[in-house]
Amino acid sequence: MIRLSHVTKEYPRSGRALDDVSFELRKGEFCFLTGHSGAGKTTVLRLIHMAETPTSGEVRVSGYSSTRIRRKDVAMLRRKIGYVFQDFRLLQDRTAAQNVAFALEVTGARPAVIRAKVAKLLAQVGLASKAQAYPSELSGGEQQRVAIARALAHDPLVLLADEATGNLDERATWGIFELFRSINSAGTAVLFATHDLDLVRKSVGARVIELDHGQIVYDSATVTV
Repeated sequence: MIRLSHVTKEYPRSGRALDDVSFELRKGEFCFLTGHSGAGKTTVLRLIHMAETPTSGEVRVSGYSSTRIRRKDVAMLRRKIGYVFQDFRLLQDRTAAQNVAFALEVTGARPAVIRAKVAKLLAQVGLASKAQAYPSELSGGEQQRVAIARALAHDPLVLLADEATGNLDERATWGIFELFRSINSAGTAVLFATHDLDLVRKSVGARVIELDHGQIVYDSATVTV
């Protein structure tokens, strides 16, 4: 479903962010992407989201190739990819329900469809009772749940998480992580970028890919026992 083949990414000022990275994320898989700050985790996610293009190599996502994708097709691809950020990125002047609805409004969904979908998504993330609350009235964990509901608006094939628990305390972190696991168990692939090694160590059975200075130094899927 997602395949990076010999991907290198260089930036004019900061230099090489990724160096010959290759891996495949299969349909319905849960995978941690770990590494120190600056290891290349966010670059990988941005390449998958087609917000960046490789300097060399190829990124393939659900049939789309970074070497051939047309600009008008990028928007269609992104409907298949949910993206959750560390800093939530909610609209502060809109309620939880309105934040989730916005993702559907921009694609022209009908109001009745939006209302039903928003109610379903907020219930899924445990926030049905907070639909009319504004971000300032929600805890960090609750704001991240709204962001996750928004990312699920188009029933994505894969959910990308960029340090999604980085701004949360330990209790909220585990609540959000369990939500991601629940979403994954329902069939959505998850690529969870984090430097929280405690979270990784306690997540038995999850695949782990570790980056160091832009290179893959460990992939549990390739380790033989």
